[in-house]
Amino acid sequence: MNTEVKAAPPKFESYQIFIITILALTQFTVVLDFMVMSPLGDILMKSMNLTTKQFGLSVGIYAISAFCSGILTAGFADKFDRKKLLLFFYIGFILGTLFCGLATNYPMLLAARIITGLFGGVIGSISMAIVADFFPINQRGRVMGFMQMGFGASQVLGIPISLYLSNHWGWETPFFMIVGMATLVLATLFVKMKPITEHLNDKIENNAFMHLWNTIKNRNYRIGFLTTALLSLGGFMMMPWGSAFAINNLKITNEQLPILFMVAGVATLFIMPIIGKLSDSVSKMKIFTFASIWMIIVVVIYTNMGPTPLWVVMIVNVALMIGIMGRMVPSMALVSALPQMHDRGAFMSLNSSLQQLAGGIASIIGGMIVVQKTKLSPLEHYSTLGYVVLGFAVICIFMLYRVSKLAKVK
Repeated sequence: MNTEVKAAPPKFESYQIFIITILALTQFTVVLDFMVMSPLGDILMKSMNLTTKQFGLSVGIYAISAFCSGILTAGFADKFDRKKLLLFFYIGFILGTLFCGLATNYPMLLAARIITGLFGGVIGSISMAIVADFFPINQRGRVMGFMQMGFGASQVLGIPISLYLSNHWGWETPFFMIVGMATLVLATLFVKMKPITEHLNDKIENNAFMHLWNTIKNRNYRIGFLTTALLSLGGFMMMPWGSAFAINNLKITNEQLPILFMVAGVATLFIMPIIGKLSDSVSKMKIFTFASIWMIIVVVIYTNMGPTPLWVVMIVNVALMIGIMGRMVPSMALVSALPQMHDRGAFMSLNSSLQQLAGGIASIIGGMIVVQKTKLSPLEHYSTLGYVVLGFAVICIFMLYRVSKLAKVK
């Protein structure tokens, strides 16, 4: 019998705690900007007379532009102070979000989402590179858990407040709220974060294109890229239609929708640190496998539901969040263990780009599968999305197992 017990992971230092906090706040604003499109979906489709395909494109175009940006910046990502890169792209993200709030028609909204994606889509990869620089692998599960709390916080605070503001003052106001919060985070980043330049001491190719090419042709890295893309294809396919499905199929009212998101978000805030700690102390691969099986079961149940009492929908939503977050934390920690320090910026940028591209493609495909014949009619074929997600979830278990073997992490 194997009686090996992992040593207790080291505690965080005070500056490490600051890095986790500020990156989590950065992620909160970026995730909220992306996530708010889903709960605003029903309002946007009705106020701008959008079809499901048009709304799917407005969500997907962010991810596609983020992919293009990530590819263009990957070769340069390891040549600059990571703090300066983060500040540059965060400023661009704030401006893009401001333009979203100022959009008055569908073409302007699409253009604003493209700008936001060009800058916001790279921020996650820079944050991941900073995490990999600052934290050893036996701390990263907990770090990912805390950083992903931004996802839960966006549902606890951001999305309900955004829905309240949009119901009273229009769909534009949540974007102005995000701009205000992000500006405060930007000021803190500028004043408090130290330069991050240790990776510049490692010898890398002077030619940015060659650095990018050498990162792409690394076989182990490509397996990590493919795994991330498959995870995103399955994960993003259902997300944009969450509010429309809840309102038109489950018969949740606009007033109940913020409560639904808040309950799921509160659950996420409790779940994330637990999953992160388990990933470091038990096994990242085992946690991911269990969460995947759990998610498959809940997705099949959820996507086949009809009109349902609010309390039942809340329970199912919390169960769904356990599965989604239980996959996200260990998978991100495992994939981050693949690149060498001098490749981390390029690897994370490419990885994030593929994640965004796959998410954008998933949103667009979802818009082709899901049909809503009139503004008030139920969504059709939503259960089909659930079965597609199921297939991707099974494949991802085998792919992440390969990553864990290559990274030599359990």
